[in-house]
Amino acid sequence: MSAKLKLFEPKSGVLSVQYEPNEHTIIIENPPRFTWMPAQQGEASYRLQIAATEQFEPETTRTIQAIPYNLYTPEAPLEPGRYYWRYTLEADGLQAANWSVIRSFCVDAGLPETPLPQRSARYQSAVDEHPRLWLDQAGVERLREQVRRDAAYCGWDEFMERSVLPWTKKELIAEPARYPNNKRVAKLWRQMYMDCQEMLYAIRHMSIAGVVLQDTDLIEKAKLWLLHAAAWDTGGTTSRDYNDEAAFRIAGALAWGYDWLFDYLTEEERLAVRESLLARTKQVADHVIVRSQIHQVPFDSHAVRSLSSVLVPACIALRGEAPAVQDWLDYTLEYYSCLYTPWGGADGGWAEGPMYWTTGMAFVIDAINLIKNYCGIDFFQRPFFQKTGDFPLYCNSPDTVRASFGDQSTLGEPPSLKTGFNMRQFAGITGNGLYQWYYEQTKKNDKDADTKFYNYGWWDFRFDELVYRHDYSEVESVLPDSGTIEKVKWFRDIGWVAMHKNMDDPSEHIMLLAKSSGYGSISHSHGDQNAFLLHAFGEPLAIESGYYIAFGSTMHTNWRRQTRSVNGLLIDGLGQYAGTNKVLCKEAFGVVEEVRSEAAYSYCRLNATAAYLEHVPYLSNYKREIYFFNDSYIVVVDSVDLQQPAKVEWLLHTQHQMELSASSFKVCGNKADMDVRFVYCSSGEVSLSQHQNFTDVEAGEIEGLDPQWHLHAAAPKAASHRIAALLVPMKKHEPKYVSYFMDDQDHGVHLYFTGGDGKTQKLEIAKAY
Repeated sequence: MSAKLKLFEPKSGVLSVQYEPNEHTIIIENPPRFTWMPAQQGEASYRLQIAATEQFEPETTRTIQAIPYNLYTPEAPLEPGRYYWRYTLEADGLQAANWSVIRSFCVDAGLPETPLPQRSARYQSAVDEHPRLWLDQAGVERLREQVRRDAAYCGWDEFMERSVLPWTKKELIAEPARYPNNKRVAKLWRQMYMDCQEMLYAIRHMSIAGVVLQDTDLIEKAKLWLLHAAAWDTGGTTSRDYNDEAAFRIAGALAWGYDWLFDYLTEEERLAVRESLLARTKQVADHVIVRSQIHQVPFDSHAVRSLSSVLVPACIALRGEAPAVQDWLDYTLEYYSCLYTPWGGADGGWAEGPMYWTTGMAFVIDAINLIKNYCGIDFFQRPFFQKTGDFPLYCNSPDTVRASFGDQSTLGEPPSLKTGFNMRQFAGITGNGLYQWYYEQTKKNDKDADTKFYNYGWWDFRFDELVYRHDYSEVESVLPDSGTIEKVKWFRDIGWVAMHKNMDDPSEHIMLLAKSSGYGSISHSHGDQNAFLLHAFGEPLAIESGYYIAFGSTMHTNWRRQTRSVNGLLIDGLGQYAGTNKVLCKEAFGVVEEVRSEAAYSYCRLNATAAYLEHVPYLSNYKREIYFFNDSYIVVVDSVDLQQPAKVEWLLHTQHQMELSASSFKVCGNKADMDVRFVYCSSGEVSLSQHQNFTDVEAGEIEGLDPQWHLHAAAPKAASHRIAALLVPMKKHEPKYVSYFMDDQDHGVHLYFTGGDGKTQKLEIAKAY
C-alpha cells in the first residue's frame, strides 16, 4: 500500500454531479446509479464496494475494480433492501489508504430493471462486418428483398424521390470559408452547418440506396461525395472548435459513408476516410471527456448532444480500428446509462424547454436505436425515456403557440413536425396512444416543414419515416380527453406545472403553464421563475415574448433571457439573474412548493426568492399562487416581502395592444379575449402602462417583425406586497363574467369570486408565510 495514494473527496457544487445514491435519494430504477466527484485528475481509476451492512463483511460485499470515471451502473439488479456503498482511488494497481464516506440507499421491489453489461461483455452480439449503422448485412438483404417486391415499402419510394435522387444531379458542396477576420457571424454560421447537413444527406442517403439497390452508379456518386468530405481540413472551418454544429454533421456524414460503403472502398480510400473520421471523432471526444468533462459537470448542452450525433455513429463505424474508439463508445454508453439526462428525471421533463427537448431527443433517439441494433443494449427502458413524451404533450401541446418556456427557434409557431416524429418514436417504444395522437396533429398542422431552417438543416423526414416504419409498428392514437390525461401535470424534476382543459379540441382548449425551476437560468433556460403562460380558445393570450433571432443576439441576451420578457415580476425594475456566470444562473432557481387538483380548482404555489437575490439582495420572500377555478378563470396571488421598501411591477406580454383602465386591462385577440383585473393590492393602487419596445435590442434584429405589447402594472413602494389578479379568458364575442368582493374579517383579507356557473370560491390573501 502506498502512503502517497490518498483519497480526497471534493465537495459537490451546484454545477457538478452529486454523491448518489444517498439516504435521501429516491431510487427509480434497479440497479441504482452511482456517482461521485472525481478524486483527482490523471490516470487513476476507482474501486467501488456495495454491501448489505455498514461493516462491509466480505460475504455480503461486492467489489468492483478499475472503474475509469466517477460514475457506475452495475451489470445486474439488486435484491430489494437497504445497502451501503463506498469508493476509493486506485492507480498502478495500488489502492488508496482510505475509503470514502459510507452512504446508504434503499431499493424497493418492482422497480424497472435497467442494468448495464460490463465493458468486457457489451459487444458480444455486435457484428464485425459492415454496415453496422442501422442495419447489418442480413438486415440489408431483408430490406433489399422487401423493396424489390414493393417499391413503396416503408416509404422507400418517397425516400428515393426526394432524399436520394436529387443529390445525384447536384454539384459537390465546397468546403465552407472562414468567417471574416475569423469572427463568428450568425448568418454565416448557420449557412456553414446547413451546407454540412446537406453533405450528410447526400452521403448517407446515396450510400444506403446504392447498397440496398446494388446500384453501382449511386454507389460511385456516394463515394465521390464521401471522399470529397474526407479531404476537408479537419482543423479548419468544420472542426469542432471552429463551428461545432458543422463538425457534428461532417463527422456523421463520414461515419455513415465509411460504414455503408466500406466494402466498395479501396484500402487507400478507406484510409483517407478513416483518418479524417478518426481525427474529427477525437476532437469531439477530447472536448466531451477532457475539456468539458460532462461526467463531472454535466450541464453542457452541445457536449451532451455530441455523444449522440458524433460518438455513437462514429465509434460504431470505427470500432476495432483504433484502440481509443471503444473507450469513447464505452464512455458514451456509461453516460447514457448513468447521468443521462442532466436536464430531467423520472417525470420525463426537459429543463431547457421543448425546442431543446426536440433537438436532444432527435439525436438521442437515433443514437439509442443504433446502439440497440448494434449490440442489443436498450436504453429506452430507462424511466426517463418511458415518460418523456409527457413533456411536450402537456407543456408544448400541438395546437399552442408562444406557450412554453426556454429558447425556441420555433417561437411564434406551433410545435414542429420533428417534435411530432419524436413523439411517434416514443409511442412506438411505450405503446402510448396519446403520443401517437400528438404526432398526427403536428403532421396535419405542419405542411411545409422542409422550408424551415430548423428542420431542413437538422433532419430529413423521409429518412426518419423509412427507419421508423422499418423498425417499429404503428400505434393507435388516443384522444387526450378528461379520461386519458391528468388535469394538472407537475414535472417535479424540472419545476414546471401544466393545467389543461379540452386538450383534444383546439377551439375549446385552455392551457395554463407555470414554472419555478431548480435549474434556474442555466443553458437555454431563462430568468422566468414564477412566470406563467396562457393559451386559450386557439390563441396565445399571455405569451412568451420576443423573437428567435440567433443564440447570442441582443434579442436573446438582453430580452428573451431576462425577466422583463416574461409574465413575472420586477422588483425596483430588476429581475432574476440570467447572465453568463453558470454558477449564478444555477443559483437563480425557483421551487414548486405545492400542486393540488381539487374538484373546483387546480392550484400551484411557486417560490422564486433565490432567483432574484443576485440583483435584489434585500428580498426576503417572493411566492406566487395560481388558481385555475372551474376550468374557467384564473387568480394569480403574489406575495413579496422585503427588507426595505421597493416598487413591484407585475408584467404581462401579448401580441395585441391592450385596452387599459384604472386597475384593469383587456387583451383583444383574433379568436379570444382576456379580461384582467387587479382585485387587491396591499401597497396601494396599481398604475398601468404598456409599450411595444424590445428594450436594449438592436433595431436591425427586429426590422420587419410584428410588434408585441408589454404591460407593466406598478405597485407603490412598500416593504410588503400582496397582489391578486383575476384573469378571465373568453372566446371572441362570447363574454364571460366573474364577480368578486372582498372582506377583511378574522384578521385576514378574503376574496370571493363567483363565475358563470354561480359557484363562489373564497381565497385568503393576507396570511402568514
